[in-house]
Amino acid sequence: MDNRDIILGIDSGTSVVKAVAFDLEGQQLGCASVRNTYQRGEDGSALQSMERTWQDCVSAIRHLADEIENLSSRVVALAVTAQGDGTWLVGKDNRPVGDAWIWLDARAAETVKEREHSALSRQRFEATGTGLNTCQQGAQLAYMNGKNSPHRQQLEQAEVAMHCKDWLYLNLTGVRATDPSEASFTFGNFRHRGYEDVVIEALGLSDRRYLLPEIVEGTQVTHPLTAEAGKAIGLLAGTPVCLGYVDMVMTGLGAGVHTGDKNTACSIIGSTGVHMRSVHSSEVFLNQQQTGYVITLPLPHQVTQVQTNMASTLNLDWLLNMTLSLIEEFGGTADHATLVKHLDKWLATTHPDGLMYHPYISLAGERGPFVNADARASFIGLRYSHGYADLLRAVIEGIGMASRDCYQAMSDLSPRELRLSGGAVRSAKVRQILSACIGAPVRVSTRDEAGAAGAAMMAAVAIGAYPNMDSCVATWVTPLLNAAEAPPSELAEHYRRLFATYQQTRLTLPPVWTELQSIHKGVNNE
Repeated sequence: MDNRDIILGIDSGTSVVKAVAFDLEGQQLGCASVRNTYQRGEDGSALQSMERTWQDCVSAIRHLADEIENLSSRVVALAVTAQGDGTWLVGKDNRPVGDAWIWLDARAAETVKEREHSALSRQRFEATGTGLNTCQQGAQLAYMNGKNSPHRQQLEQAEVAMHCKDWLYLNLTGVRATDPSEASFTFGNFRHRGYEDVVIEALGLSDRRYLLPEIVEGTQVTHPLTAEAGKAIGLLAGTPVCLGYVDMVMTGLGAGVHTGDKNTACSIIGSTGVHMRSVHSSEVFLNQQQTGYVITLPLPHQVTQVQTNMASTLNLDWLLNMTLSLIEEFGGTADHATLVKHLDKWLATTHPDGLMYHPYISLAGERGPFVNADARASFIGLRYSHGYADLLRAVIEGIGMASRDCYQAMSDLSPRELRLSGGAVRSAKVRQILSACIGAPVRVSTRDEAGAAGAAMMAAVAIGAYPNMDSCVATWVTPLLNAAEAPPSELAEHYRRLFATYQQTRLTLPPVWTELQSIHKGVNNE
């Protein structure tokens, strides 16, 4: 590998595109980021410019080069991961066919309901291990492919259906491909990591199978950076490029979901909440409700069983953004980061109470551990004595309750230990609440950019810097895990009791959500 000593990881998320440099031992050397943009519509659409996403990726790498001396001559490999689900259509000459439909797009809600009741629904779930929801490319393509769909023409122009990381990989290498993780949980089988005919048929997409790209295992196969892409990003043409897995499992890998310890789990507390456990493919528990994901790891026969909340810290953002609006309306100044720094101070003034919050703030409803596009957030148990800090605490407790709900849907066993990742878990009080809600000690990785690290680890194995992923984990991940933090027993007992009420009410609310959504649509159509 001559004198090149940097692996560059790209992580293109919903909010930010990051370029992160690591040395071959996994130490982070630098990070540059560019804010991402997408547009929401009243029809439930959530669209992102594909061209802009590529340009943002280019800008992030260029900014990293300003920070790290001689970056272009030092990069031995490049790896890419990105936000999951969604539909990124590519047509003639590898050009975008319209804007990408990202995972927040809710327009396929009715299609999901129809497909859930199809004769092949259970077979699709048994193969993929994944519940169908509006986020997924399979549901979105099925909606586009409907006889009366206004988007059929867009589909007709497409030659391949990709995901965000696949689109960036195409721009970097000129190769149309996807990875085993998104391929198998969307259109395939997690056991053999390939496409499955019954899944494609269950989605009504047999006539669109030509849209599915080649599946590439990034720990074994790389493609060279093209001259055109090399010129754009300022790196040497021919540099090996690794197609990482979807960002959920890349972040989990970098944060410690798989370290060889039994019954450990990992939660990514970000805009969305991702809760996962690493198991052998033969040990997957498939629930009767047909929810969750099974997403392969870049290790033989190892998968993550996953449940995802549509909104996690989006709930906190909602409350903090309202606070910012009020401050600004009365002539004050503040920003989101300033408010986040006050979280522990606010939480220190509160105590466990009977106030409860269901964190279904997303316009797309909920996808884990149940699927309901009409699900909406709510406070229950408000009293006149409650103040702002109490609402804040209830929102964070709601995030913890939703996390526990997800783990219970995956296994009868609570995690023995939970690894946490995400900006919110920098708060000691937030960690304590989450730990007590789930009923397990937590550990936080000191790694800042776990998603980019997970992708870079795949590249490290691909170029032979490590013989396998387990040896890479031993160097890149395990040493960076902090000591375990156990929850106070009385707090854990309080949340155990509260969780029973949380579950009872969320099972009672669906008819209310449906009626409220009907009223909302009626008002907006007047």
